[in-house]
Amino acid sequence: MVTPKFSSTAQSFHSELKRRINQYFEEKGKSTTGNMTLYTKAIILLVAFVFTYVHLVFFTPVTWVAILECLLLGGIVSAIGFNIMHDGAHGSFSKYKWLNQVAAFSLNVLGGSSFMWNVKHNVIHHAYTNVDGLDDDIDIQPWMRMSTTQPKYKFHKYQHLYFWLLYSLLYILWIFVLDYTKYFASKIGSMPLKKMKLSDHITFWSFKVFNLFLYVGLPIYMLGFTSWLVGFLVFTMFAGFVLSIVFQLAHTVEHTAFPVPDVETGRLEDEWAVHQLKTTANFATGNKIVCWLVGGLNFQVEHHLFPKISHVHYPAISKIIKKACAEYGVPYIEYPKTRLAIASHVSFLKQMGRA
Repeated sequence: MVTPKFSSTAQSFHSELKRRINQYFEEKGKSTTGNMTLYTKAIILLVAFVFTYVHLVFFTPVTWVAILECLLLGGIVSAIGFNIMHDGAHGSFSKYKWLNQVAAFSLNVLGGSSFMWNVKHNVIHHAYTNVDGLDDDIDIQPWMRMSTTQPKYKFHKYQHLYFWLLYSLLYILWIFVLDYTKYFASKIGSMPLKKMKLSDHITFWSFKVFNLFLYVGLPIYMLGFTSWLVGFLVFTMFAGFVLSIVFQLAHTVEHTAFPVPDVETGRLEDEWAVHQLKTTANFATGNKIVCWLVGGLNFQVEHHLFPKISHVHYPAISKIIKKACAEYGVPYIEYPKTRLAIASHVSFLKQMGRA
């Protein structure tokens, strides 16, 4: 697929948005990166991860408590990804580059690859959100149909029922299959990977081996195969579902668009910022618990427009963005509650399975 181009306008909506957001940070005298609130949360999550892992593996409690702790571990891993890794990967966790790199590097410890994530998420997903053939996040073929431009099979009419299970398998597939597929194919979807340096190859393989030791080898040695398998499935399937649903609620709901480039010119209809607003949705932004746990990823509109601004600032800048959207007649998609966003996602899957 030829890389599409975004339309440009004389009076750029994006330029005006940037002006207003920059003005806000200048007037408030604030840094756009993380603050003590974020760093405190990061410490809490990292300590919780170490404590829960050690308690499960070395001081294994009775079965029902162990299962609850496996669920907790899955939630903690998701929260670390949302709050620490995600901000770090976008360079918004800290004003210090090295600390952002450390935060982003946490993905390698959790089982993924920070190199693959950077290309898949930062480069492709953020540039070409919901563009079929480029955005790997909506490429779950053939198992699910996430756009009218994708082939439809008979079993897709049931995808609104089986997605619960499929999403739960994301984490397992991610760490055991998808990273390797991208590595050996040297591309993500139709987009080639940037050339990996020797250090990138060493990091990729050394941490994949470390992950096998941390999440498979050591637990089996300490607990036995059956106990490990049950705990591992509970842990990874819960983490997989949480990771999947949070990102899917941001882009694959009833009101988001799936733009298609013009066949002749290769251009997309809107300028980049408008494209992001039409393809992205917020949910439960007034729920402080959700905001704390998902690292501001329920403010996906703000994140997609300003990915280098830490999520701790999203509640404040969302007011500026909403006002600008109202003035310019640009849609601002938002669901007030998580359950409403999930209902919209289910309805979207029904439409894609039957359209």
